[in-house]
Amino acid sequence: MKQYIIRTVQETDNPLLAKVIRQVFEEHDSPKCGTVYSDPTTDQLFQLFQQERSILWVAEMDDEVMGCCGIYPTDGLPDLMAELVKFYISRSARGHGVGKMLMEKSMQSAKDFGYKAIYIESLPQFSKAVSIYEKQGFVHLDAPLGNSGHSSCNIWMKKDL
Repeated sequence: MKQYIIRTVQETDNPLLAKVIRQVFEEHDSPKCGTVYSDPTTDQLFQLFQQERSILWVAEMDDEVMGCCGIYPTDGLPDLMAELVKFYISRSARGHGVGKMLMEKSMQSAKDFGYKAIYIESLPQFSKAVSIYEKQGFVHLDAPLGNSGHSSCNIWMKKDL
């Protein structure tokens, strides 16, 4: 099994993570407008995650960034709820448990920060990820929560911690 390092985001990761995220969108032929793809913060993830009670975990193997996942206190979410964000894994890293490791670290971070629930937004193009969220106990919502600015997302889910 491949050995991955899970660590917090560094400023030098900004262009590498933006590339991974955009490649996943292109690979799945997903909408680019109204999503993380066109969100200007995608190019400045280190700076974004300086926000209090937020964290971005990065998976790395052989000095290559393979993906990320984090917790962020998105504006407009109910009290004690954060968003699971920036959960993207490069194609070559999928199927090796990297996503599970990143999600577990992120969920534990949410608990450590005192959050009681996690919210996530997604797209039908990411159906495999959505099925993973369902298996992890996320339930579907009828409408979005908070103000993520990602108007093209039409799958909204929540999990109590």
